Amino acid sequence: MTEGTTSRTDPTPKAVQDCHELLLWLIPVIDQFPRVRRFTLGERLENGVLDLLDALTSAAYAKDKSPHLARASQRLNLLLHLWRVCFELRVIPARRYEHGAKLLTALGQQVGGWQRFAARPPA
Repeated sequence: MTEGTTSRTDPTPKAVQDCHELLLWLIPVIDQFPRVRRFTLGERLENGVLDLLDALTSAAYAKDKSPHLARASQRLNLLLHLWRVCFELRVIPARRYEHGAKLLTALGQQVGGWQRFAARPPA
């Protein structure tokens, strides 16, 4: 099995699938944001995760994965900061913040591992 894939029958990298699941979890959370934050902070978060999914999907099918994974890593760092702002502004409760931060951090670890794997010289 290749690095970062979910199974032998599903060629989708685990990071792509986990990002998809993050998006499915996050959209209903954003829908519950107060109106004053939904169309600013919420929209930035949703678009950020969509951009992240785009970068990861591009990496999955690109010969040179490095620029796509670098973009994904950069997007993840921004998303972590935006998520923390949501908590600090009391848009989300502590438990939801912790869960979202764990999902983003785990995804970041996967992207980092994928970057290290992609940077290895071919055998």
